[in-house]
Amino acid sequence: MSMSLQDEIVEKSSQIFRDSYQMSIGELINLYKDDEMDIHPEFQRLFRWSEYQKTKLIESIMLNIPIPPVFVSQSDNGVWDIIDGVQRLSTIFQFIGILKNEKGELMDQLTLQKTDYLPSFAGMKWDGDIKELSFTKEQQLYFKRARLDVTIMKKESDPNTKYELFQRLNTGGTLLSDQEVRNCLMIMANKIFYEFVEEIAKTTDYQNSIPISDRKSDEQYRMELILRLLVAFEIDWDKIGEYKDFSNLLDKEVLKICAYNNYPYEEKKQKFLKTFGLLYGILGEDVFKKYNGTKHTGPFLNSAYQTISCGIYNNIDTIISMDNHSEWLLEKVRSLYEQDVFIKNTTPGARAIPRYKELSLFGMEFFKL
Repeated sequence: MSMSLQDEIVEKSSQIFRDSYQMSIGELINLYKDDEMDIHPEFQRLFRWSEYQKTKLIESIMLNIPIPPVFVSQSDNGVWDIIDGVQRLSTIFQFIGILKNEKGELMDQLTLQKTDYLPSFAGMKWDGDIKELSFTKEQQLYFKRARLDVTIMKKESDPNTKYELFQRLNTGGTLLSDQEVRNCLMIMANKIFYEFVEEIAKTTDYQNSIPISDRKSDEQYRMELILRLLVAFEIDWDKIGEYKDFSNLLDKEVLKICAYNNYPYEEKKQKFLKTFGLLYGILGEDVFKKYNGTKHTGPFLNSAYQTISCGIYNNIDTIISMDNHSEWLLEKVRSLYEQDVFIKNTTPGARAIPRYKELSLFGMEFFKL
C-alpha cells in the first residue's frame, strides 16, 4: 500500500532534527580556535570571493545589515561541519587573522577596501602595524558581539540530510559546477576518497588521454570522468530506475562509496594506472576519438571513454598478459564504432542513465578475452 503525501511528509520530517540560535561572532571564533568547527579549507579553491566581496560582508556586520544564516551539521563527536556559510565564516576568520589554509598555515589578514557607505575602510585591518589603519578596541568588541543566525542539523538527523541540504543550497543559482559540488560532498563525507580521486586524476597518462577544453578542465571534468568509471563497478544496475537525473545518480552513488569502510584504494589505483598507461601508450590522444575507418578524428567522446575505460579496467590483467595485446587492443577499439550497441547509445535522443548502464556493461563484455 502506497503512502499518502501526508504520510511521506510526516516520515521524512521526523528524520530531521534541527535547532536555530543566534550566536555572537566571538563565540564562533572560539569554536574555530578550539577545533570544534570544520569549515573545510579545501573549499577555498571553489568558493572564491573577491577582496571586495569579503569587505562587503565585514561592512554588513558593522552596519548591522542582515546576512544569511549559517547552516551546520553536528557530527557524532560534537564538531560542527559547515554546510552553508563557509565563505562567510572564512572571511570573518581571515579578517580576525586566525584563518588557516588546507596545509594548516595561517593566512594573511584581510585588508579591507573602500565602500560607498564606509570609504574609511580603505586599507583597514583588524589589528595591523599602523594604528590609524586598525580597528579600535571599541570596534573590535562591537564586531565580536555582532550575532549571526545559525541553524544546526543535529546528529540524530538522517545522516544524508547534510548532503541533501548542501546540494540544495549550492546548486542552481551558484557558479559551482555539478562536479565542484560533488567534490565538496566527497570532502565532507570521506576526505580520503576525495584525495584518492584527485590524486589519480593528476596522473600523466590519464591527463594526456583526455584532451578537453580549459573550461571543462576548470569544472573538474576529469574528476567526474573518474567517478563515472569507479561507480560503474559498484552500482546496483537493477536499481538505477530510482534515479531520474544522471548528476543525482553520480552524487548518491559516490556517497555510497564514501561510506565504505574498506574501499580497496591501492588495488583500484593500480588498475587505473595500468588501464590508462596501456591506452595512452597505444593510441595517445586518439584513444577516445571516433575512428572513421582510416583515422581517429574529432573531439573527445564521453561515450567512447565510458565504453573503453570500463572495458579495459575490467579486463586489464588478462589483456596485458597477452603476447600481442597492443595489436588486439588497437583493432578492438577501432571496431567499437561499428558495434550496434555502441551506435544505438550514441545517437541523438539516447537517455543519459540507460546509456551509462549499457555502455559500461557493453564495454566490460566487449573487451573480455
